[in-house]
Amino acid sequence: MSLSNRIAAVTGAGGPMGRATVERLVAGGIAGVALTDISSRRLEEAVAALPPDLPVCATRADVTRADEAGGFSRAALDRFGRVDLLVNLVGGLRSRQLYTPFLEIEPEQWRATLDLNLMGTIHLVRAFAPGMLQNRWGRIVNVASIVFGGEPGQADYAAAKAAVASLTRTLAAEFAPDVTVNCVAPGLTRTSVTENMPVEQQDRLIGLALNPRMAEPDEVAEAIACFLTDQARFLTGEMLSVSGGMRPSL
Repeated sequence: MSLSNRIAAVTGAGGPMGRATVERLVAGGIAGVALTDISSRRLEEAVAALPPDLPVCATRADVTRADEAGGFSRAALDRFGRVDLLVNLVGGLRSRQLYTPFLEIEPEQWRATLDLNLMGTIHLVRAFAPGMLQNRWGRIVNVASIVFGGEPGQADYAAAKAAVASLTRTLAAEFAPDVTVNCVAPGLTRTSVTENMPVEQQDRLIGLALNPRMAEPDEVAEAIACFLTDQARFLTGEMLSVSGGMRPSL
């Protein structure tokens, strides 16, 4: 995969999947990266791991907020003049527990989960897609989850990820043919969140896969990378599951 003359923007760049994705971009010869994370510490660690000669724009931001997402996008465009590749990794659960029955989910949790999984993507596509369309070339990859088809106890998270999948298909239709928009749907992936899950919940989810184990962050990064190249120009509106054979469906 050659990305030698491309500029990438990656959200959630300090997390395990973000770090792995940036490493994959570097391996592909990326020309420059704009990185953001809500944690200054994680962002600094991600930048410190990069080659010293790689052009970087690093901005701490909560991209679910329009003003902070705007600050990140302006910084990236001021630094590089354009963004060719956008990877929207920000997402997750906004509750103190991984599973909450539907009737116990308060309206505030619904709003927070939808914001976390959807609004950052919306803000940054609005910021970077116009330039991609003007340049008649761009790649956008959103991150959903295999639970988008429904998961007991995660109604808010599943609905939010279904929204990401639906948005991906709509954007692909609106931005075709010059800008492709695709989606990666990870299964259970090794992160700090999943490693803190009760063993019985891990075992249940792992047992649903044909390849019964967690995904590693670099395996998700490989799936993201496959959508980012010149050679992926005929792939758009697609969802690629990284789940060991567990298939999401509605």
